[in-house]
This record gives sequence, structure tokens and C-alpha cells, in this order.
Amino acid sequence: MKILNVVGARPNFMKVAPLHRAFLTYPNIDSKIIHTGQHYDERMSSIFFEQLGLPKPDYYLGVGSGSHAVVTAKVMVEFEQIILKEQPDLVLVVGDVNSTMACALVAKKMNINLIHVEAGLRSGDRKMPEELNRILTDSISDYLFVTEQSGMIHLAREGVSEKRVHFVGNVMIDSLVYYQEQSAQLNLMDKLGLEKKNYVLMTMHRPSNVDQKNQLEKVVKMIQKISQFKKIVFPVHPRTKKYLKQFELFEKLENIPNLILLEPQGYLEFISLMENSEIIVTDSGGIQEESTFLRVPCLTIRDTTERPVTISIGSNVLIPKLDVDLIISTFKDCLNGKNDMRFEIPPLWDGKAAERIAAIIHHDFFPAKSIVQLKNVSLNG
Repeated sequence: MKILNVVGARPNFMKVAPLHRAFLTYPNIDSKIIHTGQHYDERMSSIFFEQLGLPKPDYYLGVGSGSHAVVTAKVMVEFEQIILKEQPDLVLVVGDVNSTMACALVAKKMNINLIHVEAGLRSGDRKMPEELNRILTDSISDYLFVTEQSGMIHLAREGVSEKRVHFVGNVMIDSLVYYQEQSAQLNLMDKLGLEKKNYVLMTMHRPSNVDQKNQLEKVVKMIQKISQFKKIVFPVHPRTKKYLKQFELFEKLENIPNLILLEPQGYLEFISLMENSEIIVTDSGGIQEESTFLRVPCLTIRDTTERPVTISIGSNVLIPKLDVDLIISTFKDCLNGKNDMRFEIPPLWDGKAAERIAAIIHHDFFPAKSIVQLKNVSLNG
């Protein structure tokens, strides 16, 4: 059986790494990696392959950046040629980036069975391109692997057959568990002159927060205010840096005291930064999950989230409209322990989601050979 695993942007790499390892434990599964090149520079791509122990991609499409339409079209044209050459049994896509949806469409139009890992997540905001990618990919997938209970509910409401849906846990947490010890050996706190649990980690890259000058000015104002209370570590995403310079705000950011600006970090470095921070301020999706597992309070600067389990268990606070006053008020409450933040670990976030996925796929294709493996990974928790 041949599986083509698609990666495109940075979050995909952490999801595919444990899946590729799990597939390799089965001699009758041929697992190949296709890198679309949606994230293509050294800090956003190559270093992740090296740190995650992923082999050199079997195919690199090199599509680069561009509008949603341009990136999607380039990926579809190039991926079609790979399907024709490889004739896979399955195509596996993860997450919700443009590469995910583009390769999913190509696979199904060519009658290839499609796996979507991280299925069923919904923010309810169809203005987000990621939301459209999720909905479209789920609607045509043959296997839908779900990270949290909300995903099961959404897919049921959308009429997806329960035979196609599997609640398996979170492959992002698989990578976090697998690399946590290695990350701790970096001594990054000493290198950056940071004191553990005495700084704020910030990331900001969503178009709604950084693509418009008035919004980005609010981000800078937020950083100025938070820096009065705590040191801030801010790895600057290329998209954010581009607009900071375009709107002539980067120099103002550089002059903020108590702020450490960094280039995008490797995966091991970023685990260390998350784990040792006191509070995380972000607009990322995956960081909401990782901070929950690491038991670090998270303030998410977005109107909605597709990871509601992080809100319901109390590890994450959603702050809409980039409301700086509300952000600072919530931040101070969190700093002073006034927030009722809890740190439970959601069901099946145990580092074994990829094993469950591989066992289910293997059992469907080779049922007589995989009963033992299927039982051993506790598919139903």
C-alpha cells in the first residue's frame, strides 16, 4: 500500500512527522512525503525537516508564495503529475492550509482515497481561508481523523457518515511529547538571557491582525503595554515583518524596551520558548493546543477559535477585535492569578494519535495481519 503524505506549511511538518514514523513500522506500507513548498525558506521549512528527523521529501513542488488562487492552482497542477506517476492508494493531508485543500481536490478527482488528519475543526468564521479549506477537505475525505470532541459534533451535523470518522487524539501533541526532552537540552534560556517562567512569549501572523495598518498599530501598542509588566520574546513571522516594515512600524517595535525580537524559530527552540514562558499571547491555532498540554496560560487574539476544547477546559482565553484594553486587563488578571485557568489534558492527547491512525489504515487494507496492533493502540481510549 502506498501513501502520499502532503506537507505545505510549517504546522504540517509536526503533524506528518509522527504519522510517517508510525507508517514505517508496517513493512507493507510505502510512505512518501510530498512538500509543496508553500513555506519555503530555511527558517520556515528546511530546519523543521532536520529537527523532526523527516527524510528529504520524495517530491518538492516549490510553489512558493502568492495569492490563495495562485498557490492553490500551482499545487494542483504539480500534484496531479505526482499522482499520475506514483499511482498511490491513499493521499494524506493535514490541517487547513491551501496545500491541504488543493491536494485533497486533486486526489478525489483522480479517484484516490483521501485521509484528512485534524478533521472536523470549525471556527464558525467563513471569512478565514482556513475555515473554507477545512470544510471543503472534510466534505470529500474518506477517512476523517479527529482531535477533539467538537470535531465529532461538527461532522455529524454536516452529515458525514460515522463510518468515515475516527476520534484518535492530536498528532501535534505526539510531536510535542516525542521532542520535549530533546528541546530541553538546548539551554535556550541561558543563550537568550531569559529566566524561566518570567517572560511572555508572543506570536502574531493572522491576516486579520497584521495585514492592515490600524490593526498592526494595535499589536505594537499591545506589546508596548505588556512590556511594562514583563519581558516579551517575539519571534517575528515573515508575513508580520513584511507589513511592519511596509507600514513603517518595525523601527518603533525595535525601540520598545523589554522586548526581544527573534527570527522564526526551529521547532525544538519554539518548544523550549513555550514550555518556559509564563504566559503566551498568540493568534495561532496549534499553539493553543500545545500551550494546553504544556500547562501554560494562553491568550488568543482572535474573534473565534477552531480549538474550543482549549476554551472549555480553561487553559485558553479568547480575546476578540484586538481590543488592547481588554487584552491588558485579561493579561494582568492572568499574571496575578485572578483568572480561573485550568490545565486539564483533553482525551487521547497522549502522544499516540499517529499510532492509532496507522493501525486503522493498516487494518482496513490488511485486516488479517493487524488485529493485534489495532488492539494495542487503544483506539477508543
